[in-house]
Amino acid sequence: MNVKSEVLEIIDDLFMEDVSERMDEDLYDAGVLDSMGTVELIVELESKFDITVPVSEFGRDDWNTTNKIIAGVEELRNA
Repeated sequence: MNVKSEVLEIIDDLFMEDVSERMDEDLYDAGVLDSMGTVELIVELESKFDITVPVSEFGRDDWNTTNKIIAGVEELRNA
């Protein structure tokens, strides 16, 4: 599986939302993510991809869409 499909699967599993057709939609505005959901998502991403997401790097505007989350994971994996 690639990062994109794994991130989509994590979001679907955690929040029961298929966002594959809404890759650039703000997940907070859409009601998919909230503060607790963000924590759950970070924990899952860190576990699944063996990365550490620094709190300073997880700004709402930096990780608010599925495409931005995928890009952030890929960047941290390549760091």
